[in-house]
Amino acid sequence: MPESWGTRVYRWLFNWFPAYRGTGARVTYIASDWSEMRVRLPLSWRTRNYVGTIFGGSMYGAIDPMFMFMLIKILGPDYIVWDKAATIRFRRPGRDTLTATLALSPETVLDIKAATDQAGKTEKDFVVDLVSASGEVHASFTKLVSIRRRDASPPASNHRGQSFSRPIGAGS
Repeated sequence: MPESWGTRVYRWLFNWFPAYRGTGARVTYIASDWSEMRVRLPLSWRTRNYVGTIFGGSMYGAIDPMFMFMLIKILGPDYIVWDKAATIRFRRPGRDTLTATLALSPETVLDIKAATDQAGKTEKDFVVDLVSASGEVHASFTKLVSIRRRDASPPASNHRGQSFSRPIGAGS
């Protein structure tokens, strides 16, 4: 599926956003329906560590926000999506450009919606690999994403954990 003008603008914004730009990675593609994103992480002076390979933080930073962002765009404003946890398995040093393709199938999205609509919230693991041009896996990531219905979220609270929905004058 080709990029739309809208996803192309988001791709440009990702690549210019200082926190993402600092990873050294670049988003190279966003499907018009947000079901797929591709990232590229070159070995360069910005991504090179002390021993001359790609810094692990750059590897993780390249894929960190992607599944959360894809789900936010696909599910829409009725859902709250947060990254909850991640695991990284470094398999081999990155000595050349690495790429990752992050994809969400329509079945996965339907399963997430069904589970969230039934229980009010759900968590889902997503797996992605950073690979070299020859197809060798250099790092594997598992991202745990939390999804909840917006109407199922707890009431907002102040810095002391007190609910804002309490009537004025009620005890503390």
